[in-house]
Amino acid sequence: MSRTTEPSEYIELEGFNTLHVAAVARFYVEVHDTRELSEALEWAQQKGVGVLILGGGSNLVFDGDYQGLVIRICIYGRHWERVSGHEATLVLGAGENWHEAVLYAARAGYRGIENLALIPGTAGAAPVQNIGAYGVELSDTLVSVTALDRQSNTLVELGNKECQFGYRDSLFKQTPGRYVITGIHLALSREKPMSLGYRDLEEYLGGTVDEELEPADVAEAVMAIRRRKLPDPAITPNAGSFFKNPVVPEATFEKLKSVYPDVVGYPQPQGVKLAAAWLIDQTGWKGFRNERVGVHNRQALVLINHSGGTGRDILALANRIRASVLEQFDVELEMEPGIVRSVNMG
Repeated sequence: MSRTTEPSEYIELEGFNTLHVAAVARFYVEVHDTRELSEALEWAQQKGVGVLILGGGSNLVFDGDYQGLVIRICIYGRHWERVSGHEATLVLGAGENWHEAVLYAARAGYRGIENLALIPGTAGAAPVQNIGAYGVELSDTLVSVTALDRQSNTLVELGNKECQFGYRDSLFKQTPGRYVITGIHLALSREKPMSLGYRDLEEYLGGTVDEELEPADVAEAVMAIRRRKLPDPAITPNAGSFFKNPVVPEATFEKLKSVYPDVVGYPQPQGVKLAAAWLIDQTGWKGFRNERVGVHNRQALVLINHSGGTGRDILALANRIRASVLEQFDVELEMEPGIVRSVNMG
């Protein structure tokens, strides 16, 4: 490995995860291109240690120190390709800040990702969870992902269908560790109708129609709504929505509705998507705080680390919430963030 990518040892990771959980990486390196990434992966293989790919650290929980090599993706760059008429492809390096990329596109007049403003993390992490908000998902605009396939040790281009996107799901989540995303391509348009039908967004815009709005206006509206509802990770450490909205069979939803007429659900092709926040709120967890961690008082989906809690403190609270929802509603909640276990060698 070249001197520029030689790993450092015993690096504190508290500043590299939005929950601000204290954890130490046995080895740590930042990579700025595919060559450095390949060298880092080869180094880990030679040393026989595990690898953790780290972007913005906005969607993971450290359950203790990490005993392998943490590779932080610092592959930057953004530019336009295939600019033709009102259409263009935005190419982003995996290390690019996602929110800044959204504003960059919106201010240039391109539509498609403005509803995804203020989602923390990097462009490279966005496809893993198929991030979504206010009626829009990344998969709606993603053309392809460039990634290093660790199985074949080659750089591959994966199209939208190959990424196997689902609700907060993708090929990259289904095959953890195989692909390291280095860049993404997004198809945007100056004329594509914007998605304004989500209730909170509709109410905020007060009935303003598409023709009267620019994508930057919608991004600003989304930012205002998110700031009103969600805590800023820089001020109140959190990992955003901690639980997925569970999808249940229609019969299960109807049974719940007969007991809880106010239950919130959204029809899906495979059933009904329940609002996890509503379920958690009903079980009394919203606003809960112990001496270290808690649940945000305005958004029950968000767990906060208000006083130096550990990853285990966060996970213990999450499991108590899941148990309460299961007991009251017979519905399983699935955690969104990835959990980084303390023992991870080889």
